[in-house]
Amino acid sequence: MDIKARFLEMKRQGRPIAVLTAYDYPTAKAEAAAGVDLILVGDSVGTNVLGYASEQEVQLSDIAHHVRAVRRGAPQAPILADLPYRTYETPEMAVANARQLREAGADMVKFEGARPEIAAALIAAGIPVCGHLGLEPQTHLDKKLRGRSAVEAAQLVEAAVALDRTGISLLVLELIPEEVAARLTRAIAAPSIGIGAGRYTDGQVLVITDLLGLTSANFRHNRRYAELGPLIGTAIAGYVRDVHQRAFPTEANAFAMPKEALLSFESGGS
Repeated sequence: MDIKARFLEMKRQGRPIAVLTAYDYPTAKAEAAAGVDLILVGDSVGTNVLGYASEQEVQLSDIAHHVRAVRRGAPQAPILADLPYRTYETPEMAVANARQLREAGADMVKFEGARPEIAAALIAAGIPVCGHLGLEPQTHLDKKLRGRSAVEAAQLVEAAVALDRTGISLLVLELIPEEVAARLTRAIAAPSIGIGAGRYTDGQVLVITDLLGLTSANFRHNRRYAELGPLIGTAIAGYVRDVHQRAFPTEANAFAMPKEALLSFESGGS
């Protein structure tokens, strides 16, 4: 079953799709073992891993690098990769750049905005596509809820239907009212994946650093399943303290020579 058919069947059966970001080998390995349905190598890697000020700084080479790492960690898992800011200005550019991400190991690519011509070009080139509507982090610098007014909600529905007609495989809906997300989900054939879009989408996606509590900021749409940030800080501080106090390493962490070799070494032998 191809990737599009797999998720269409999940929507048909009413089985929610669990999507999660990953940017490295060990995280991808853990997510695959946990049964994540789709791993997203998102441009959120920029602010969460690479120290960039915004998603706009992420380069195609950054995404390709992290896709390769994730593919090594999850060789059988479906991988979705973001096309970064300004890498899909024309259909030709989108196809060329998407092919690079496919060569790196991505099964599907995602881009932001109501750009059915971009989706159509990618699909015609044999590249599965995920759309992204609502908050568009690459261009919306004010990270606020979208689709709150009737006019904006209607525009989102119109954009979703236009993308769906091209044959997209999935549609991410970010930071929109759940009533709008529910309407969109009913209006399109492609499965919808929500992040801050409420309870009535066909699946959900979260950013792994938010889920694990590695970031200082929390968000209403997020649920922290662990608080690893403080644990990591405590562990590192403990290591530094033990080194400074010569409490690490101990004899249990050291390796000894065989007694005869040690006697020979100390007597100047070889």
